[in-house]
Amino acid sequence: MNIYNQISANKTKTYLIMAVFTAFIAVVAYVFGEASGYGLSFTGIALIISGLISFTSYYWSDSVVLAMTGAKPADPKVHFDFYTVAENIAIAAGIPKPKLYVIDDPAPNAFATGRDPQHAVIVATTGILQKLDRAELEGVIAHEMAHVQNFDIRLMAIVTVLVGVVAFLADMFMRNLWWGGSNRRNNRSGGILMIIGIVLAIISPLIATLIKLAISRKREFLADASGSYLTRNPHALADALEKISADHNILHTASNATAHLFISNPFKNKEGKEMFASFFNTHPPIAERVKILRAM
Repeated sequence: MNIYNQISANKTKTYLIMAVFTAFIAVVAYVFGEASGYGLSFTGIALIISGLISFTSYYWSDSVVLAMTGAKPADPKVHFDFYTVAENIAIAAGIPKPKLYVIDDPAPNAFATGRDPQHAVIVATTGILQKLDRAELEGVIAHEMAHVQNFDIRLMAIVTVLVGVVAFLADMFMRNLWWGGSNRRNNRSGGILMIIGIVLAIISPLIATLIKLAISRKREFLADASGSYLTRNPHALADALEKISADHNILHTASNATAHLFISNPFKNKEGKEMFASFFNTHPPIAERVKILRAM
């Protein structure tokens, strides 16, 4: 499969998953509203409150992530290759050069964050800057620049917000049952809806998280293909991913909230293997990504 086909296929799969996610939220909101006896008013209030919270997190999420990871502004003289590579790739991508930050950690990794190409940030660890040659670093930065160019940073911010909305709806529904009861509790059809609502309140946050992780994995494939298109050198990114995967250092500043951002899952054991089952991985297997890149 060539680069163009890979990009097209991954875009289609992502749109399909997003449509399923939106439909899932609509069903959950409807069931919760009907089961609680408040109809659409329940959903409206919940969405307004969660929307206000989401608005704040959307505009300041990059600052929060930088603070959580301990990233500091990159020095153009100290991190010369990082700066010049980022400038060249940004020109190739036709977007402004993102702000560059560095995490002082020997584990090789990198990520992009922000809300659009005009407010984007690319972060690299000192480990990745020291251990990759320039061609490999170009592959990694092109991958992250592709996330910016493809608006993956905005998409994942929105998806994270949607996951939070589902969790908020479930929590609000359970609190309403505990404190306020339901107008449909004595009605048979209402009782069935109540049972369905309780089950959904328990499993919907998990389902939403799984959908989020699925989207994250698809965007990694797309960024691999798009980044390779920018450099015209998919083998350099494949080489970089193999080096990152083989490195035994663990990124200690990563957390469950930021793991999906990195080019490679920062959670790995001493053998460099993924810790979690495939459904709960934030990234597709490195071996699979490398195989696709080698075939381009």
